[in-house]
Amino acid sequence: MSTAKKFAGQTAIYGISTIVSRVLSFILTPIYTIAYAPNVYGIFTTMFSWASMLNPVLAFGMETTFFRYLNKREDEKQTVYNNAFATVITLSTLFLLIAIPLVNNIANEVSIGNSSHEDYVIYVKCFIAVLVLDAFAVIPFAKIRADGKPGRYGIIKFINVTVFVGFNLLFIYVLPYIAKHNLAGTAYINQWFRHGWVGYVFLSNFISSLITLILLLPELLKLKFRFNWPMLKEMLAYSWPILIANISYSLNENLDKLLLGKLLPLSQKANAVGVYGACAKISLFLSLFINAFRLGAEPFFFNHAKNKNAGQTYARIMDYFVIAVCIIFVAIVANIEILKYFIPNHKYWVGLRVVPPLVFGYVSLGIYMNLSVWYRLSDQTKYGLYISGIGAILTLVLNVIFIPMYSYMASAWVSLIAYATMMVLSYLWGQKNYPIPYNIKKNLVYIISSIILVYLSFSVFNRNIFAGNLLLVLFAAGTLYFEWKDLKAILSRR
Repeated sequence: MSTAKKFAGQTAIYGISTIVSRVLSFILTPIYTIAYAPNVYGIFTTMFSWASMLNPVLAFGMETTFFRYLNKREDEKQTVYNNAFATVITLSTLFLLIAIPLVNNIANEVSIGNSSHEDYVIYVKCFIAVLVLDAFAVIPFAKIRADGKPGRYGIIKFINVTVFVGFNLLFIYVLPYIAKHNLAGTAYINQWFRHGWVGYVFLSNFISSLITLILLLPELLKLKFRFNWPMLKEMLAYSWPILIANISYSLNENLDKLLLGKLLPLSQKANAVGVYGACAKISLFLSLFINAFRLGAEPFFFNHAKNKNAGQTYARIMDYFVIAVCIIFVAIVANIEILKYFIPNHKYWVGLRVVPPLVFGYVSLGIYMNLSVWYRLSDQTKYGLYISGIGAILTLVLNVIFIPMYSYMASAWVSLIAYATMMVLSYLWGQKNYPIPYNIKKNLVYIISSIILVYLSFSVFNRNIFAGNLLLVLFAAGTLYFEWKDLKAILSRR
């Protein structure tokens, strides 16, 4: 089997599991936007943003470090696993010990109104528990990927999301229905159940994370408390720049939502955060592909690094990655008048203008993730720190300047600027320090063409579905015409 076909197969397996899990999760967006007003939706947009920013701190970049050291120390895989897992457990335990006494202070900090202080204390406690449980699962999930078990990975992720969705449906629909129609159990339900309480979303998350960790017990039980301290020091030295880079990336992803809640007037902020958070979900359709790519690419890139033709392989993967994300970019915007019904509550549709810049931001992010292979393979992870740090600074400074004037539209465009800057910097520094023969002219043609088509679809043709999809078909047909010879060659290899 050709290398390209092998990589495509691995990515497809992770992609299917990711898509199935995310589709189930996406079902909750229309449910939430029907069940909750924008100002209430803004509460859990804020809470999940804080959680997303803390996740990389507890993981400490050990997922990438784990894959790198499996490649470097092939004869000491168990020791690599022990060291990586011990690091995450230690940090998570310290976080738990520090956070619990500060729950009230944290609740005051994350509050954007629309709930009592007591409720925010409950939200924070749930999220502390979820953060610790999810951190404990990071290295076991990485081990499953390293062991080449995408099926097991997909099943556990599927169960995680199914439990999360199931409990959300239970609290939002099933229990209120039982109580309303006075069915069996109504008296018990009425003793404790709070109709329309957003805290049940966070409780559902806690239950799903706990069940996931239980399912990972076979991997957890393989941990042996024997550590190699010299290797651990090396791993930490490799990992800490990745930690800072991951924190910076997380700031880029979530800081805009938090700043909206801080910089806008009290009368606007909850509604703005809710509208922006809901409309941003449409752009996540592209993130499905990017996440599937990352899951397949990370172990593949490390395993393939010693091959003579590694650079050519990475360049070819980049070619088809760019084509794929550009087609998805055009497709999302061409069908935005359909996708908006993913958010059934029309009060949110005022924010649809954020979708094109956010989606192109994800295009840039995906290309950056692909490009970042150079500093991971060459052990120059400090560059990941520099690049993501610059992106985070841009996100912070530009949002602070422009949110008071342009509200969430500023956040959308700043997100694009930050990711595009990171993409360009990674390419320039990468070609200097670890040259990979990317076909930059060809990739730019596809990127610029997709931007032009999206502009025509969204602005000139005013989101007309037929005009947008005609442009999509022309783009896809043109791509197939120019790429057919290479595609045919790849498919014919065994």
